[in-house]
Amino acid sequence: MKCIVGLGNPGRKYEDTRHNVGFMVIDELLKRHNWSLDKKKFNGQYAMEHHQGDKIILLKPQTYMNLSGESIRPLMDFYNLDLEDILIIYDDLDLPTGKIRLRQKGGHGGHNGVRSSIDHLGTKEFKRIRIGIGRPLSPIPVVDYVLGSFSKDEQGDVSASIKLAADACEAWLNTPFIDVMSEYNN
Repeated sequence: MKCIVGLGNPGRKYEDTRHNVGFMVIDELLKRHNWSLDKKKFNGQYAMEHHQGDKIILLKPQTYMNLSGESIRPLMDFYNLDLEDILIIYDDLDLPTGKIRLRQKGGHGGHNGVRSSIDHLGTKEFKRIRIGIGRPLSPIPVVDYVLGSFSKDEQGDVSASIKLAADACEAWLNTPFIDVMSEYNN
């Protein structure tokens, strides 16, 4: 069984914000496969589906970004998931808008959702897809920037990166992550 976690903030207010690109990737996967988040438990909404003979869980923590680990850990424990079977998707200020990067481990880089995940998983060694949201061009606080919507000019790049991240997630279901990294980090 594999689990794909998209980080974000719940509620209509945050739906199309930069901080919610992790949720947007989950939404893309749900749409592609005609799945729905029909389960509510572990402070999250999730789907448990079958994909090419394997079970897959798609999770959107509903704890708000800064407490994401409080949803991921109990789900992992309940379904007896190994760290190697978890993939976490989130926004990254240090990547240009529209770029994605896959990694097998790393720090939190100041991202509170990742910090919470590290704290609750007890390790920095979990698979991740970082989706670039760029840095603000004007001097606005980072919190206002990440909770803001993408500009019209960014929409095409963001949409492409969400689709690419969803492609990478699907590839990981059948392919070793190291190989998926080689393909999607180029």
